[in-house]
Amino acid sequence: MRLKYLLFLSAILTTLLFAGCEDDEVDPRDDENGTETETEWSIPTYADDYSPIASWANRSEWNLANVHDPSVAYYDGYYYMYGTDASYGNEHEGHGHFQGKRSKDLVNWQWVGGPFYDPPSWVADSLNSIRSGMGLDAIPEEEIQYGYWAPVVRRVNVGGQEKLRMYYSIVIHNYIKTGNPTTSAFDGSWTERAFIGMCESTDPAGAVWEDKGFVTTSSSDLGLDYSRSSTNDWSAYFYYNAIDPTYIVSPEGKHYLIHGSWHSGFALLEVDATTGKPLNTLGAPYANSVSELTARYGQRIGTRTASSRWQASEAPEVIYKDGYYYLFMAYDGLDVPYNTRVVRSENIEGPYYDITGRNFTNGRGDSYPIVTHPYKFNLSPGWVGISHCAIFQHEDTDEWFYMSQGRLPKDVPGIPASNALMMGHVRKIVWCPASASEPDNLWPLALPQRYAAVPDYGTITRDSLIGKWEHIKLEYKYAQQNTASSLTLNADGTMSGALTGNWSYDEEKKQLTLGNVIVCVEREVDWEATPRRVTFVYAGTEKNLNATFWGKKSR
Repeated sequence: MRLKYLLFLSAILTTLLFAGCEDDEVDPRDDENGTETETEWSIPTYADDYSPIASWANRSEWNLANVHDPSVAYYDGYYYMYGTDASYGNEHEGHGHFQGKRSKDLVNWQWVGGPFYDPPSWVADSLNSIRSGMGLDAIPEEEIQYGYWAPVVRRVNVGGQEKLRMYYSIVIHNYIKTGNPTTSAFDGSWTERAFIGMCESTDPAGAVWEDKGFVTTSSSDLGLDYSRSSTNDWSAYFYYNAIDPTYIVSPEGKHYLIHGSWHSGFALLEVDATTGKPLNTLGAPYANSVSELTARYGQRIGTRTASSRWQASEAPEVIYKDGYYYLFMAYDGLDVPYNTRVVRSENIEGPYYDITGRNFTNGRGDSYPIVTHPYKFNLSPGWVGISHCAIFQHEDTDEWFYMSQGRLPKDVPGIPASNALMMGHVRKIVWCPASASEPDNLWPLALPQRYAAVPDYGTITRDSLIGKWEHIKLEYKYAQQNTASSLTLNADGTMSGALTGNWSYDEEKKQLTLGNVIVCVEREVDWEATPRRVTFVYAGTEKNLNATFWGKKSR
């Protein structure tokens, strides 16, 4: 059931439109029967603490509750989102492995079923075939411990028919040497491999999917040396970890799968446009050298640290825009420190560079800009664990969006295990200059407030920006929230508080210059206010800042 939200306009209209907005507008939307109806736009009212409705029985009320590792694609009038089936209190157990949601407006989301509820039979067959080739005993199917992670979904056209194509990850929680579950005694070997499979659907609303089976698996350049000295040894047997796939079709019509997590980096594997399977035969998923392995299992296009086999980067997501491939990725552990970076390349194979010119393909240190990071505005506990994103374009406009989960911080009063709450965050992306001297060198940044489909109330004027703001310098602080400071934009063009010096505003471009940093201004909802209201927000960076400016107008 589609959620409806009401806004009581008479009492709070002045507050809602305080920031230079014109009269509220009627926004035509399609109803469930496809007929055009007139409905008033309204601010979302659902609570960030969704623990009272977290149970499986309440899934029709979830909206964006219980979201993890989302991927979004538009199909047949809806944006479909699928992700890792992780929910607060493990209420999801026994109900499915890749839960789905769909939406027409990117604000109100309805639960839909995932592609399957039992492990695909091909996984056990593929695993034991590999084990046999390695001289290892088969693991009985009933003893295989499965994990279901991080699908990616895209709309494709195959033979003139549009469908959704999903690549999904299945990890095996058994030891390589003995095949015992990793919950049992350590046996001196690494954990078994992960697999990426593929399925397709022409009826995602009915949760009807056809599984297409094996695509690729975790692969090693260490031959059969799968020994591990201890559970504290992080040297890694696998060179590529077959999880966290992303999928892109190049302007030339070539199809690519990119994947990888925490091991040696991200692999690029070309796949057949029709079948979605690798163009070339992969062969055994182990070799005696990196070159021998990557010739079969894909070229490495990026790594956080070139010499590390266990690095805190994962979840690649690639889009193409205006001559560049933009590679978004997650840094660090997912509970609190998770943050998002972006690099770009003119070629799908790389090299990928950050905003400062650092070569991510060669592993030349941390990449900038910061797209998201743990943060806190003044009237709420804020958010942490904001990464593993989907990047997608609005079906009918040139707008781009960022979607990921956001977690509440640990130990929020009144919420048991608050950091286990995972709310889906949709954020509009703004494309901002790398510096004042490079006005056309644009980089994508997520806005500091979640998307609420605020109507266009007209031009954002200079005078409407004068006043008090909450300003955050979004900089890399491991497992710490960046917090807001007060910033005042004075009518005479000076700043005081968090920043000093002068400010100016380009009304046509909606670009606000704060000292030497250009930020992009938009209207969004202030989710921390009571009641929530429309305000102005900004995001921007400067290529030598190694940080991002986030802000929202408070009054």
